[in-house]
Amino acid sequence: MTYSWKTCPSEIRNFVTKLLDEIKVVIQENYIGCYIHGSLAMGGFNPSKSDIDLLVVTRDSITSARMKELVQLFLDYSGNPYPVEISFLNKDQLTHWQHPCPFDFHYSEYWREYYESESRFFSVQSGTDPDLAAHIMIINHRGCCLEGRPISDVFPVIPYSDYIDSIMGDFRECQDNMVEDPIYCSLNLIRVYLYLKDRKIFSKLEAGNWALESLPDDTKGILKKVISSYTQNDTFYFDQGELLSLKNFLVGKIEMLQK
Repeated sequence: MTYSWKTCPSEIRNFVTKLLDEIKVVIQENYIGCYIHGSLAMGGFNPSKSDIDLLVVTRDSITSARMKELVQLFLDYSGNPYPVEISFLNKDQLTHWQHPCPFDFHYSEYWREYYESESRFFSVQSGTDPDLAAHIMIINHRGCCLEGRPISDVFPVIPYSDYIDSIMGDFRECQDNMVEDPIYCSLNLIRVYLYLKDRKIFSKLEAGNWALESLPDDTKGILKKVISSYTQNDTFYFDQGELLSLKNFLVGKIEMLQK
């Protein structure tokens, strides 16, 4: 079973609401708003597998002392029970858009072991992230304002070239990691193909369901496994030959659209 923010159970809403309350205690009057993107915004959130994807916008840059408090907050909350992926951006970074977009602070479970070591904390507290172009594009088109100023007042229009650069970076990673991460990579390759083909933003689940209806019959078997694994927590054996065949088909379609 998958959910959107509007349809999710009270446990998920309570987790997000409590986390936001704690974030506001840390950043105080600097807070502008909190926005949901990713699967929880678009209806593909699986409580057993999905991250809760958030962007927090502040008036000014976050101080090092506040960042250290945020590190401890996310080490305590993320993964208990839902993993959190979150970036903090200030108003100036959004008003004067550049790609890759700078950010003040980022947390995901990928960085947990680094944040648990104080000696490494300061080297990863801020920087630029090419993925933010895609996150903000999704917020503009499919996102949810959890609290604060409206999306249209806060976020810039993302140039087409920046969004393409962002999703093509993910596309290249998925080509390399198809066998190691078949569910994420299969669905993301389909999403990239659909955007290049139709200029529409799909969730991973929407992309998978479209592919099941529209791609050739010899892809149906692998697509059914991917979608079932994504939505129902079923476990399947993914044949490497099937995965590579699906990847090659999608990569060929994507490369044709880029010519």
